[in-house]
Amino acid sequence: MDTSTYKAFAQQHLGGFDNLELLINAFTHRSYLNEHKKTAGQHNERLEFLGDAVLELVVTEYLYNNYSDPEGILTNWRSALVRTESISAAANRNGFEPLLRLSRGEKRGSQRAREQILANCYEAVVGALYLEKGYEATKDFISKTLLPTFDEILKSGSWMDPKSRLQEVVQSKDGFTPVYKVLSEEGPDHDKVFVVGVFVNNTLKGEGNGPSKQAAQVAAAAEALAHYQ
Repeated sequence: MDTSTYKAFAQQHLGGFDNLELLINAFTHRSYLNEHKKTAGQHNERLEFLGDAVLELVVTEYLYNNYSDPEGILTNWRSALVRTESISAAANRNGFEPLLRLSRGEKRGSQRAREQILANCYEAVVGALYLEKGYEATKDFISKTLLPTFDEILKSGSWMDPKSRLQEVVQSKDGFTPVYKVLSEEGPDHDKVFVVGVFVNNTLKGEGNGPSKQAAQVAAAAEALAHYQ
């Protein structure tokens, strides 16, 4: 892919970009270097490291300035905004995926792997934009591409942990409180796997497993939420 494609992206989404090599690096996955050692430049992990910090600051500032809720609530909202699913969706909406530079193997990866790559790329682009244009321009980009999704996050309740969200949904729809029961546990004490079921009015709605009862409960709640949705 030639530089004109990245230049067009920069004009449309970033208000232009002087250092196109830096921007291209932001779209370059580590795996791409293995197949293009002489021409690839650098991969995007250092830019991702920088962008992650800038992204968290912008989101934190936005929540602090616009909401007066307690710290714990703000922290949960921030986590929902900067999680992989939210960031990768923002990247996808803004045309990131065709610009990714990946190895042939990564191109055939799972949907979850691609979401992670897109999220990392978004953070890397944030890092590159911060270096190119500074904080205010980067804040403007994040405000346009990511922060508008916050209303839907609030509306859907997806910022809550699965157990809290399930309790809210079940009490609203069915008038009951979910009950968690250990269905089985296997393995030695240092390496146990718990299987937990979540029941609503004595009906099994979800099942999950994990290395602790708490982790298994969260997995069961997530499965039950999928049933309700």
